[in-house]
Parts: sequence; C-alpha cells; structure tokens
Amino acid sequence: MSQSPPTSLTPLDEPSDSLPKGFRFAGTACGLKASGKKDISLIVTDRPVVAAGVYTRNQIVAAPVVNSRSKTPSCSIRAVVTNSGNANACTGQQGIENAQAMCEHLAGFIGCDPEHVLVMSTGVIGVQLSMDQVKNGIEKAYKVLAASTENFLEAADAICTTDQSLKVVTRAITLEGQTVKVAGMAKGAGMIAPNMATMLAVITTDATLDHQQAQTMLKTACNESFNRISVDGHTSTNDTVLLLASGEAGPELSVEAQTQLQQELNQLLNELAKQIVLDGEGAKHIMAIQVCGAEHDDDAFIIAKTVAASPLVKTAITGGDPNWGRIVSAAGYADAHISPEETCLEICGETIYENGTPVAFDAARLSETMKSNREVPIVLKVGRGEGTAKYWSSDLTTAYVEFNSEYTT
Repeated sequence: MSQSPPTSLTPLDEPSDSLPKGFRFAGTACGLKASGKKDISLIVTDRPVVAAGVYTRNQIVAAPVVNSRSKTPSCSIRAVVTNSGNANACTGQQGIENAQAMCEHLAGFIGCDPEHVLVMSTGVIGVQLSMDQVKNGIEKAYKVLAASTENFLEAADAICTTDQSLKVVTRAITLEGQTVKVAGMAKGAGMIAPNMATMLAVITTDATLDHQQAQTMLKTACNESFNRISVDGHTSTNDTVLLLASGEAGPELSVEAQTQLQQELNQLLNELAKQIVLDGEGAKHIMAIQVCGAEHDDDAFIIAKTVAASPLVKTAITGGDPNWGRIVSAAGYADAHISPEETCLEICGETIYENGTPVAFDAARLSETMKSNREVPIVLKVGRGEGTAKYWSSDLTTAYVEFNSEYTT
C-alpha cells in the first residue's frame, strides 16, 4: 500500500507566542486538495518590508518562481501568497497569468501594487490552477489574518503537500540590547535536492536589514542548510526560500550584530532543512554525513553530496547494513580528489575502515545501533587537507517507491 498522509500535522518545534513584529498569518482551504485540507497560505505585513529570495536552479521553472524572482530583492514587499496542491509548473503562458492574478487579487485587498506581492506554489506539475477556488481562498484567508501562534501554524500547515509534520522554528535573539525575533516555516518531503526541494520556506524577522544585506544573509544561510540536504536527488521546479525583514525590532544593526544574526539564521535554516530530511517520504533514517581531509571545502561538499545521493548507500542505511564499501566507493567516484591510502570511515562513532584498510568490528552490534537511531552519523576522512563539509540525506525505502509511483494516479 502507498503511504497515506496523516489526518493532522503535528509541529516538530512549536513556536512561542512571540512572533516577529509586523506580520500577520492565515491558512485556509479552498478545495485545491481533494482531501479538503488547508491549501492557501497568507503572510501579510503591516507596512512595506525588505524581502530577499533564493530560487531553484532547475531550467524548468514554475510560474510563481518566475514571478517572485523578478521582484526580489526588494524593500517594498507587502505579502506572500502560497497555494499547495498544484505547482503551477509547466503550465505555459496561462500559468504565468495565473501567478500574476494571485498577486493582483491579494493586492486588491491590501491596497498595494501587485509588484509588492510574492507568490509560491507547490503540488502536482502540469495542471492549471482553478482560479475561482484560489481567489475565494485568498479572500477567505485575508478575512482571518492575525499575528497569533495559531495563525502562524495554520499558514505553515497550508503550504504542505505530502509532509507528515509541520516544519517550523522560532528564535528570540538579543542583539546589542534589543530583542530580535525570527520565525521560519518550510515544507518538503519529496523531490528534494535544492540547488540554490519540492521545497518552500519563508523566514520572517523584525530585524532591521536593507535588501542587499537580506539577500546576502539568505544566500549564505541557504548554502549552509537547504543546499546540503537530499531526499531523492531531484531538484524541484518550484524551490523558493524567502526572507522578510520588517525592521520593527529597533535600529540598524552593527556589523558585529549582523554577524551574530547570520549565525542564528544559519542555525534556524539548518533545523528546518533537517526537518525536511527527517520527513522524507517513507524515510526511516537521516544520514548525517561529515567529510574531512579534502583539499578544499568545495571538494568535501562534492564528496558528501555524492555519498548522500547513492541509492546503494541509502538502502544500506535503511537496512542497518554497515557496508563501508558502498560509502568508500561513492567517495572514490565523486568528481573530487581523495587519498585512498589515507581514507577512513566511521559509522555511529565506530571506525570500520582506516587508512585504506578494513578494520575488524562487530557488524551485528553496529547494525543494531544503526537501526535503533533515527540519525546515523557518517564521518569520512579522505586525506590530510583542510576541506570539510556536512550534508544530510534520508535513506531509501519501499514506501518512498510505492508512494511516488502512484502520486498522480
């Protein structure tokens, strides 16, 4: 049988009542999903805010990506409207017009220019949106906008598709005596291999940033988080990560405070990214891959990503099989230099391959350790260089194959 969605989603990290100032949220159902679950999400700001965006590098790009990418970075955004249940991808000129119509419809309620509204979509590719349903959903959601935790969670719920859990994280940070709040929501469980997975994320903060600062910070954080995860190696047509900064927490931050905020943003996006991998369709385990000893960080990243993408490695982790040969050989065919005679491997803290030679270990005991832990640490040393990288990937189960073989039928 295929994996079926849950009747309700439970947050992995429920936020406190203190959300960033300057934002209101809503999530409702308009009928795009046959299940009747929430499928329209709104984030509306009290005044124009700074916005930055990072998007898919797939050459097949969904209409909402085309729309939002043309508008960011910006210092005058008023809202984000998202529909789930339909990706509005590969839908031609009609899809472009529908994405714009979503912006225009919400802008009409807010009283702003449609250029100040961003749009995201997620769901089945190649199907035109039912715009009557979408417009009704936008109006319905606009009427219940609020700055409450409940509304934030409903907005996060409404962007989900095959997700088994909500993906939300919040932070309250003290920067130079002022409290800055950050709240993030994300969705994604399949078609995950971001290159900036189907993944969407919106980060809101009341920190004061200009649009170039926000763009730089978001890109840096994505490179340290969403660009280091994989479920199935499939980069979506719709991947979008947005950062909205209202500036209501206080004055402009110093360079030192910006550095601290960057670190916090990196950690927050890392948490969201790992939640996506943990929710990988049918996944039982997450591989926490760490590569060290490479000549450069870029080489380490290539090696880690190659290991993470290997179906043989993924299935070994599913079965709790400490098959070091699959991992080492994947590192060997990666397009990066390694030193075979200095290559070492640890799984769950146990060395099983050292300096190019197998090490005696209790395979049954290690297998049981792998099976009993949701996160399986893999540490791969490939030489004496200073290059390091981390990468997270789900395993590969029969449930994933069954679910995705029946996704549109």
